[in-house]
Amino acid sequence: MRKHIAIVAVSLLAASAEAQVGKTALIDPNLATEAQLGGVPHLNAALVKAVMDKRPFLTVKDLHAVLSPALNADQLKEVFGKMWVHINLNTASKEEILMIPGVGNRMLHEFEEYRPYKNLAQFHREIDKYVDDAELARLESYVFVPLDINTASDADLLTIPGLGNRMLREFKEYRPYKDAAQFRREIGKYVNAKEVARLERYVILP
Repeated sequence: MRKHIAIVAVSLLAASAEAQVGKTALIDPNLATEAQLGGVPHLNAALVKAVMDKRPFLTVKDLHAVLSPALNADQLKEVFGKMWVHINLNTASKEEILMIPGVGNRMLHEFEEYRPYKNLAQFHREIDKYVDDAELARLESYVFVPLDINTASDADLLTIPGLGNRMLREFKEYRPYKDAAQFRREIGKYVNAKEVARLERYVILP
């Protein structure tokens, strides 16, 4: 029989059931302050500076490449238990999925079996067959399903890390987008090319 779950886990799942980017307490290295990065296990001043200098990271593999020369596998596991770059459920490589702390080959298989995911609700439904709700909430915090830029709700768009109400308005102003070039051109009026690329990874463009 399934274990009784904590109320906090229930609340987390209920709040994020329609979201397409996993609700998370993990630090986003692309948005974190220097002080927040300094609170991550094993990140000394040099590594904090390296993270800030190299961001934005478009994949967790990019973050891993910065950290791995200085940290061993156990240390990286601790870091990724506190700090992470969301991975795309539909395109993440085996290597990226296995970087999620506690995920082994069995859960890797389950992640891949149900591709393509249409939304996080599908992820909940399928992965809930194998883990309790507390673990499901933890796994969700590492992933996202891209949003249709032309139809996504305000609530779903606001799950994109760092988006905020101002950029939400800009996203919606230029609907319907005809292609990625238009998105880059219009959103590039407000943020630099690196930030456009970071935002673009969370959306589906025509």
